[in-house]
Amino acid sequence: MKRLVLGAITAALMSTAAHAENIGVSMALFDDNFLTVLRNGMSDYAKTLDGVNLQIEDAQNDVAKQLDQINNFVASGVDAIIVNPVDTSATEAMTRAAEAAGVPLVYVNREPINVDTLPDNQAFVASNEQESGTLETKEVCRLLSEKGKNPARIYIMMGELSNQAAVMRTQDIKDVMKSGECQVELQIIDEQTANWSRDEAQDLMTNWLSTGESFDALISNNDEMALGAIQAMKAANLSMEDVVVGGVDATQDALAAMEAGDLDVTVFQDAAGQGKGAVDAALKLAKGESVDQKVYIPFQLVTPANIADYKSKN
Repeated sequence: MKRLVLGAITAALMSTAAHAENIGVSMALFDDNFLTVLRNGMSDYAKTLDGVNLQIEDAQNDVAKQLDQINNFVASGVDAIIVNPVDTSATEAMTRAAEAAGVPLVYVNREPINVDTLPDNQAFVASNEQESGTLETKEVCRLLSEKGKNPARIYIMMGELSNQAAVMRTQDIKDVMKSGECQVELQIIDEQTANWSRDEAQDLMTNWLSTGESFDALISNNDEMALGAIQAMKAANLSMEDVVVGGVDATQDALAAMEAGDLDVTVFQDAAGQGKGAVDAALKLAKGESVDQKVYIPFQLVTPANIADYKSKN
């Protein structure tokens, strides 16, 4: 009888262990508004699941540190890994490390350079960047047309150039210009990176303003840079009614700026949805189930007309 009881207890413990899933998460940077929402989305969702534990690490924008984190996750025996890459052109080494150890890996938010050659137990969860810059630019064009600005002179603020999203969102602007879908002629005065940073964007816009060039719009790869640029323009006593400003992400700070009449357009990127999708993909892969290697969470245009629908989302 004792053997039967002990056997039942052992089986129960083994069953509990089998259902426990440990996932290592390496975030490019904790100190980023959008990535914080993404990280919290993963963490909050995991708390609703029985036996799912997330170990979340900050790579501090350091590629070597991020690769070390992945190797440490492998060594500690995690069931799966989620990576928000520091540098999307440096993901092949991460893929090889996880593949060699047989540990499933999910890239989230930032598209890895090797996305089309990922092994079967790896996937990518994000939003399709062809939508983001396209939605933003088309709305900026519409607003410029409404203001009678034709041709319209614009500045472009880019994210980190090592990041696929920055490259794609900037290309989206130029693709809209070439497609004839813009109701006005856009003339690019300058395009420079501010590395997704509000502070760097404020400095960059201050430099642009010091040249005395007249301009009609700023198209930014993200909201943080748009907000930094707005701070610089307001400090220079530039009327925000005279310039169209666009961003991407629909962060809470961005929506507040839109309500204040400073930001004209943003694009909702569902950070929490991406986080949930990444955790779901990692759990399925850990169980040996198949998932789509590209899982896209749709972008959505946000304007003053529909801002109420997004105030509680990011």
